[in-house]
Amino acid sequence: MAEIMGYTRTVCENECYEAKLAYSMHLAIKTEKESFTPFNHNSGVLFAKATENPDGSLNAKSLKSPWLFKQKDGGFGVMAVRVEAEGQNDEESRGSVLVWESENLISYRELGLLKLGEAFIDTVSCYYEEKIGAYVICWREEDGILRYGKVPNLTAECVEPLAEKELAVAQQKEEKLQGEVQRMPGEERHLPEGCVSGNILEITEEQADYLRKKLWTPVNTGVSFPKQVTASSWEELEKQDAVLYYSDGTTVRRKVDWEKADIDFKKRGRQTVKGAIRQEHFAFPVAINRADPCVARWNGKYYFIATNDADGNHTLYIREADTLEGLVCAPEHLILDSDTYPEIGGLLWAPEFHEINGKLYIFHAATTGEFYWEESHLMELREGGNPVCREDWSRPKRIKCADGSDICEAGKEITLDMTCFFWEEDYYVIWSQRQFLPKDLGAWLYIAKLNPDKPEQLLTKPVILSKPEYGWANNHTFVDEGPFALQTKEKLYVTFSSAAVDVTYVVGCLEIEKGKNLLDASNWRKYNYPILTARSVPGEYGTGHNAYVMDENGLTWNTYHARPGKEGPRSSGIRRVHFDVDGAPMLDVTEERDVLEEFKRVETVLETAGQEE
Repeated sequence: MAEIMGYTRTVCENECYEAKLAYSMHLAIKTEKESFTPFNHNSGVLFAKATENPDGSLNAKSLKSPWLFKQKDGGFGVMAVRVEAEGQNDEESRGSVLVWESENLISYRELGLLKLGEAFIDTVSCYYEEKIGAYVICWREEDGILRYGKVPNLTAECVEPLAEKELAVAQQKEEKLQGEVQRMPGEERHLPEGCVSGNILEITEEQADYLRKKLWTPVNTGVSFPKQVTASSWEELEKQDAVLYYSDGTTVRRKVDWEKADIDFKKRGRQTVKGAIRQEHFAFPVAINRADPCVARWNGKYYFIATNDADGNHTLYIREADTLEGLVCAPEHLILDSDTYPEIGGLLWAPEFHEINGKLYIFHAATTGEFYWEESHLMELREGGNPVCREDWSRPKRIKCADGSDICEAGKEITLDMTCFFWEEDYYVIWSQRQFLPKDLGAWLYIAKLNPDKPEQLLTKPVILSKPEYGWANNHTFVDEGPFALQTKEKLYVTFSSAAVDVTYVVGCLEIEKGKNLLDASNWRKYNYPILTARSVPGEYGTGHNAYVMDENGLTWNTYHARPGKEGPRSSGIRRVHFDVDGAPMLDVTEERDVLEEFKRVETVLETAGQEE
């Protein structure tokens, strides 16, 4: 068996860990003696949802005093006190606690509020008591007195009183539970930094192993290559890949750069050949003052485009190279500015390359001049055109609805960050849309099918896909934006960026299984916690607005922007995407973890037939 601890953290603005992040449930696992090692970079894994007003606006919420427990029929439950975003008492939650269920402590389903009393609640505990067939709940209100009750299931609307004998047993068990909490390691060195301790729960080793694989960043643990290979040329040998092993139980196939000196394929016999695992190097940042980066492969070459922060977002430049690494030093070619067309002013934002029916397009946002007129546009590369030649790109067209009407009313709402992808025989677009007038509702994600024969028009009515309902998504401002699709054999993932475009900018994730209707928002699973933050990779702050590209060797790369230091400019980075045990993307596997020094070298016995005499 293993032990995990659920807890919140103290607010620490110097670590970019303000109240909306600190007031969430974190997890740590006991590792040695009484020490607990945090999961997920000591960041929250469970956040309270915002409540929604009739006009669609959101009220940010947080949680405190989380309590982990096991459910009757397997799985886990969590109870916590819902509070206002900054930790104050929440009037909507007076006398109630918030309840979740989870199969694996990775994905959670919020069940709603459970009414316990009338006063504000400070702490809560819960366990299932088989003898009475109910969940026993103990809570402490503002007056400091412990109160008890029971519910038959976790979706009950209110608590029932305990019988006299049941109460006596519950009081004894609560005393034992609180004693266990008090006996938790008291020295600071034994607890995760900033830990505000909750409770400890015993889980199986199998459950603990799954948490380690999902919530710890994997590291390279080994490499293998056939001990003997028969080949008649370097081309034939290079078809053989090395296999890298990782601490999460996954493997990745990688190319090998062989030492070709002293190897003669004309010679019959065996020869020992040595090589190194091919690993592209991308020191962060790869491009200063370039945000919202996107890389595409087109006709055998790589192309890079990004928002240009250096000139206040008035130009778009493209880089071209034969390799992904070559983009770092490739020259830039101007393809659009805010002076060429009268309807295209400043704020040229978030350009993305997308192929539709064999043609190359750039989706981007632009304005006639002012911020509130920022809307999604499309440019098309002419047949046989050169992507780095601005004359080969069409005049930008504003994206419209299927009937030709505007998606929203410019001057009151903006659209931006439109992305496009092909999935199960249809083209789709997802974008961010924000109403500012008459009331700022924050930025929401929308999805619709796209007309591939006329890609400046939608094919279906827009559907709301996501709102910034969690604390990490509404930190400083309510924003979901920057979506981009990532496809695997069984699932479609859409990562997106949330919160203000500052050091607390993060990447969230949505997923949906193959065969399900993308236009039904209930079919999507939204991760309760972000998968890339300022705590994921040391020295990178405000990570966000990412895109993906697959190279010629089948490796998927994440292009993203972050700040090199808290005061640094938004700048582009590139890092390999690692896929975990469930096939989900992990964006924090750095080069140092991806291929360890001791596993960079391989060798094999090369058997060559030589030339026939």
